[in-house]
Amino acid sequence: MNFRKSSGSVSSSVAALLPAKLLSSLMLASFLSACSGGSGQDNEEQPNTNPGNGDGVNYSGPAPETDDVKQYKRYIWDNLAAENRCGSCHVENNQSPHFVRNDDINAAYSSGRELVNLASPAESRLVTKVAGGHNCWLSSAEACGEIIANYIEEWARASGSLVNSITLTPPVERTVGASKSFPENPGSFSSTVYPLLRDYCAGCHSEGAATAQQPYFASVDPEQAYAAARSRMNLDTPANSRFSVRLGDEFHNCWDDCAENEQEMTAAIQAFADSIPETEVDPNWVISKALLLTDGIVASSGGRIENNAIALYEFKTGEGTTAYDTSGVNPAIDLTLSGDVQWLGSWGIDLKGGKAQGATATSRKLYDTLTATGEYTVETWIAPANVSQEGPARIVSYSGGNDIRNFTLGQALYNYTFQNRSDSTDADGMPALITDDMAERAQATLQHVVATYDPIDGRKLYVNGEYTEDMDPAAADLLSTWDNTFALALGSEVSNENVWEGSIRLLAIHSRALSAEDIATNYEVGVGEKYLLLFKVEEQTGVPESYVMFEVQQFDNYGYLFSQPTFISLDDSADPVGIDIRGMRIGINGQEAEVGQAWANLSATIDGSYSAAEGQQLSRLGTIISLDKGPEFDQFFLTFERLGSETFTRVEPEPPAPAEPADLDPQPHIGLRRFEQIHATLSAATTVPRTDPGVAETWDTIKRQLPVESDIRTFVAAQQMGITQLAVKYCSRLVDTPALRGDYFPDFDFTEAADSAFNSAEKRAAIIDPLVEHLLGHEISWHDGVTSQLSTAPDLTDVETELTSLIDTMATCGADCDAERTATTVKATCAAAMGSAMILIH
Repeated sequence: MNFRKSSGSVSSSVAALLPAKLLSSLMLASFLSACSGGSGQDNEEQPNTNPGNGDGVNYSGPAPETDDVKQYKRYIWDNLAAENRCGSCHVENNQSPHFVRNDDINAAYSSGRELVNLASPAESRLVTKVAGGHNCWLSSAEACGEIIANYIEEWARASGSLVNSITLTPPVERTVGASKSFPENPGSFSSTVYPLLRDYCAGCHSEGAATAQQPYFASVDPEQAYAAARSRMNLDTPANSRFSVRLGDEFHNCWDDCAENEQEMTAAIQAFADSIPETEVDPNWVISKALLLTDGIVASSGGRIENNAIALYEFKTGEGTTAYDTSGVNPAIDLTLSGDVQWLGSWGIDLKGGKAQGATATSRKLYDTLTATGEYTVETWIAPANVSQEGPARIVSYSGGNDIRNFTLGQALYNYTFQNRSDSTDADGMPALITDDMAERAQATLQHVVATYDPIDGRKLYVNGEYTEDMDPAAADLLSTWDNTFALALGSEVSNENVWEGSIRLLAIHSRALSAEDIATNYEVGVGEKYLLLFKVEEQTGVPESYVMFEVQQFDNYGYLFSQPTFISLDDSADPVGIDIRGMRIGINGQEAEVGQAWANLSATIDGSYSAAEGQQLSRLGTIISLDKGPEFDQFFLTFERLGSETFTRVEPEPPAPAEPADLDPQPHIGLRRFEQIHATLSAATTVPRTDPGVAETWDTIKRQLPVESDIRTFVAAQQMGITQLAVKYCSRLVDTPALRGDYFPDFDFTEAADSAFNSAEKRAAIIDPLVEHLLGHEISWHDGVTSQLSTAPDLTDVETELTSLIDTMATCGADCDAERTATTVKATCAAAMGSAMILIH
């Protein structure tokens, strides 16, 4: 991270802001002819929430006099001059400033240049004015401001004016003092604020409402209501609570007179706050100065590769039923939220059975652009709710029904799947690209998942910046069979089936296949709004303008992520070498956080590795601190056991006496392989790919009767039967495929009749030995040259005896002893080995 330092101001300034986007509509010279394989019969119609720039504006005045004026026209005038943007007012002979006048672009530039800050686009007057509510063409002023900021950022990048560094400035100094924190349980909330919420808000903000809307702060369950209401109440200044502001200033759902309702709500919150005692700060602590999250320096998303993003969702709105496409490429594919969808305070949406879907008309932007380029990228930051979702469950889908699509990024258990319709696939984009089962790429945690397609390399998947190296089963081809009647949907199919549950923090659809380097860059940038918090420690260290700096972001609706603790001085002449820092903890609202103290055992000394430009990183660890009052009100500080010359001797509380251990039932020492492990093991043991059509069909039929957990006590006979069926199919495909069986049984002659093919120990060993070698892996060669068998593996002699007996029985065949009987005997022997407890037991 590159920093610039400034010590002459207490205001925060940022020169590395949000990433550049593709800002002007693509001029498509030619289109590939599209052959529809069937329209979206199941496609659910959605309203077009953004019809674009209307008919546009044709400029016929004098040409731009300089390159800078030409850039202004491309990125600002062309995007804002339409009647439904700024062209209805800010033109010649109308409202000043005339920054989109039609008669002279050079004069428009003169008026508009002072409204644009290329070094810090988000601080441009054009952005702040519209983001404040002036003439926004959407229902969210913040979304309009974000789109204009994107226009300016692209101009700044094209001109080289956007500096990818952050200016560090001294924050506001706050003294750590007594504070109130929300109690763990609802307490008096149930008798003060909760009755008002139940009486007047349950019609929407309750799970039982006819039109249920998250958050459920009026839930029938007081504890659930309390959890949702905490961040909307200000214990220090109740009148500033979100509940009060919504009534008094925004006139939302007043049940009588809004001013009186606001006073009633504020009084209830005040009564709840009065019931909570203040937490006094321990006077013996060695502590830093305090900070709010908003005192930090914004350090969000600088350096993302988005030059060709034609649809972008950062989910910054935080409320309402629309997720806006802020790519700046018209028409915007704004998504309508329906069902159980909750906004995340950390920028994102949490899908719990609901979905987000765009209109068919605006979704056509994807068809028009991507069929012209022939390549694309679907980039996401997601956190699956679990790893038991099948279908595959639809994360992002541009489709028309359950079995017809242009593309879909999905999840199937521990795997990510990518379906793309091309000349080499069917209308459902099958066969799909699926990540390897054993890699277990999909995890119930925040992940950067990217799917790319181009007509040379076909489909690729990347997880957390790493190419998965899964081979595309379909040949790379053109997108000429795409259908232009489909709609973009998140969280389910357009038919509301194949639901995916989890959170989406960012979605970008690019009109080119991002390179591995670009994907790695975007992964390193991360996601969400981030702040640099500088906790002042000058008093303890004696080093001028010294701070312990953290990168902090709201992780979700329940916690903050603290990472990259760094000691730094804003005085470049400072020499902090020799400063000891030990036992660092994070405090919140007057008390140390109960959990998440990742640096409690920190022991560091500022030494020669300190850099005046970047400071010295204290630890590579990160941690989650529980949210208390909310990002606008939580006050953070640091405590230390040693900081410079000051020390605090911590007396750890006596741990409670351990409970008398209970006598448990005897626990098994062995377990079961789970369904996906069985599938992968059979494939590895037989060398038959899991994608083999015959195997895949059997797997889809029997996988639900295979074990779903490893506890041996859950075993039922149906599970063994399912393994047997799958083993028979694997062995049949092995024996029926000449290339596979030739490699697997190189010393066996399949053309001999059964009564002669197995008439010697050597011939039987030609079948048994490869099976044992692939299946058991039971012998170990020790350093002294001794080879022995694992004590927990089946006895080799017993296995060979059983398989020999089976072969002898099968080969006693009378008049039916032909070569076909030989193949059947090998299949049976293989299935007996592969379908045994050797596969089931783990």
